[in-house]
Amino acid sequence: MREPIVPVGSGAAPDLMELARTVARQRAEMDRLREQAAASAVVERAKGVVMALSGCSADAAGETLLQRAEAARRTLLEECRLILGEPAPGRSDEPSARPAEAAGDAVAGLPGADPPATPPAPDDVTDGLSRLARALVRAGSPQELARCLLDHLGQDLAADSVMIYARRDGGGLELLGHAGIDEGLASRWRRLPPFSGVAALDALEAGEPLWLEDFAEDSARHLLIGDPPGRWRSRAWLPVPGGDALEVCVGVLRGRSGPFTPRDRAHLRGAVRLCAGRLRAFTAPSVPAADPLPDAVRALFAALPVAAMLLTPLRGPSGATEDFLIGAVTAQATAVLGGTGGDPAGRRLREVRPDLADTPVWRGFLDTLAGGETYESEPFAHQETADGVTEPATYSARATRLEDALVVTWVRRASSDRQEQRLADLQRLGNLGWANWNLTTSEASWSSQVFAILGRDPADGPVRLADLPALAVPEDRAALSHAVGALIHEALPVDTPFRVRGTRGVRHLRLAAEAVADLHGTPVEVHGFLQDLTARRRAELALVETERAILTQHDVLQAERSLVARLQNALLPLPERAVDLAGLRVEVAYLPAQAGIHVGGDWFSAIELPDGDALFVIGDVAGHGIGAVATMAQLRFTAKGMVITGSSLTGALARLNTLLLHSRDSHATATMVLARYRPADRRLLWAQAGHIPPLLLRDGAATYLRRPSGMLLGGATAPRFEEAECRLEPGDRVLLYTDGLVERPPENIDVGLARLAEAAAARPGDAAGSLGTLLEAMLEDERRDDVCVLDIRVPKER
Repeated sequence: MREPIVPVGSGAAPDLMELARTVARQRAEMDRLREQAAASAVVERAKGVVMALSGCSADAAGETLLQRAEAARRTLLEECRLILGEPAPGRSDEPSARPAEAAGDAVAGLPGADPPATPPAPDDVTDGLSRLARALVRAGSPQELARCLLDHLGQDLAADSVMIYARRDGGGLELLGHAGIDEGLASRWRRLPPFSGVAALDALEAGEPLWLEDFAEDSARHLLIGDPPGRWRSRAWLPVPGGDALEVCVGVLRGRSGPFTPRDRAHLRGAVRLCAGRLRAFTAPSVPAADPLPDAVRALFAALPVAAMLLTPLRGPSGATEDFLIGAVTAQATAVLGGTGGDPAGRRLREVRPDLADTPVWRGFLDTLAGGETYESEPFAHQETADGVTEPATYSARATRLEDALVVTWVRRASSDRQEQRLADLQRLGNLGWANWNLTTSEASWSSQVFAILGRDPADGPVRLADLPALAVPEDRAALSHAVGALIHEALPVDTPFRVRGTRGVRHLRLAAEAVADLHGTPVEVHGFLQDLTARRRAELALVETERAILTQHDVLQAERSLVARLQNALLPLPERAVDLAGLRVEVAYLPAQAGIHVGGDWFSAIELPDGDALFVIGDVAGHGIGAVATMAQLRFTAKGMVITGSSLTGALARLNTLLLHSRDSHATATMVLARYRPADRRLLWAQAGHIPPLLLRDGAATYLRRPSGMLLGGATAPRFEEAECRLEPGDRVLLYTDGLVERPPENIDVGLARLAEAAAARPGDAAGSLGTLLEAMLEDERRDDVCVLDIRVPKER
């Protein structure tokens, strides 16, 4: 079905030409709005750059841009694009300076920016600084500024932390803001004294950046911030430009070592210049320009007979109270605020009393200002100056909010107040309280500490002396009643313990009291004190239990030592005199440890083999007690059996290692020396498993035999052992020994080996008892370990 054709006429259909004109007007309006929005964004970004550099307001930044545009005969938009380093639209083909250079020239002419002393920065640095300038506008405090800097420099310069310090009265530095460090570290380094070697101070004094790029050299010349200082291997401290009125230094700390490149240095200088304006706004004093106090207020404070003052808060850019302005002050408060320092009115509180900062009193002032509740401080000591004489005094402060100010009064404690405070401190520290009973009127009075000790509500009042035993546990009531009766009726002083049961469990208390009698000797008043001895009693009981446990453990260990010693004597019998084996004269010594009560695992063997050779074994099992003795016996008898049945020295050590690895105690270890002497040719074959080497004495000289390869038994599954050979000569002497002979903790064992060689060389005689003389020389102090020695001598030829 075809639709009917409607003729075009007035009122019959929309006018197409009119619609086209409307659409064109709307498109033009949209383009204009887009250009206006883009221009407004450019203007706002340029304002941000000016605000960051000069610290001024947004309106002042806009006025500065207008004045610069008029002076240079440029439009406001052109001036803003020049500040930001952006080319004008449609002019990219015109010959001109690079945008980065143009932006640098424009920024250098702004208030608060220093003229460039170095060549223009690279394009990427200038672009980065432009982004930083826009970000700094949103920084509302030094802390936010530090975080903003770290976000920017952390990407471009690998910075790990940023710290901002400002010089304060006295020459020291105070941390304004930080980023990249924890609060604990910031608290420890919040204030830097005015000492030489403080890098931030040195940079401020010189007025030039300080580049710390060699950690070893810098740590010797400067006090380096950090815990540990090596956390940051390279640092840069740059003073913020701004003349004498702005003494702020910015520190950039990096975990990596190495120098700051020229590009890095230009970047840091530019970043610090951009911070100057914001830091100037943060550190600018907020003291009111005019005194707002009416004469009536001043007259009122002049007439007050107490030490009082009116404090007006001085707030920083973030709104936090940084200090107080002393608006009005009474004459009596002058002594509290510094004595002879002149009239404190109109000065900062931190200036006249810097010691109040970061104290409970200061925090009380801030809480009162914020919440409105009256604050009263604990008593504190203060050195008061009167007539040129300084003497200690005790004060307390009371602060009350008055609209947006504080009225602070300083109360000087009298001697009676101090005595009362001392008495209260004495009762609290001694956990005791005084009590008084009037036997005539049956009235009683207790200190607050007595109520706390007895767990009694002060609203219930004290109890009569005769009723005091009822508070004790049933087991103690009779004894306490007898003591109280003797006190009341016979005026006998009492000092008796008793127990009470309360919400905190059973408490051990002490009552010490005496009676006051009248002229006839009749008791009329009793005074004394109650003391809580619960903590002391518990400590005594714990000590008794500990002593009992120690005695029990000591008896057990003594019995074990006796058993182990008997077992050791049975397993390791000592010859009563020197013995002859295979033509050698052998002397044995075994000395148990004197320190401690455990028996060790040192052992020896000296036997003659069926073929006429001699076998010498000396070893040391790690540890003490029955386990060590059992392992010693196992190794001692197994080693002899293996060699007797034909095993080589290294083969025996390898099998002993396997045996130890598969024994009941798979973690046991031991050291050992196996030596076989062949009399036919006087050859000594020996192998060792982690043991100290034998000592050879020949012709008055002492030499340690070179150790063949071998590690301690039980240390590895497949160790490698080797044999060594030494041909002995008539008159030679060989010492096999355990480490108890040479070790003296904490000295190195090499010192003990040198001492043994020297002592043996000084006593070369072969007479009977020479081994005992050597042991006396080596074991001067109490023996900490067992000592076992085999003294082997080759007789001299006749």
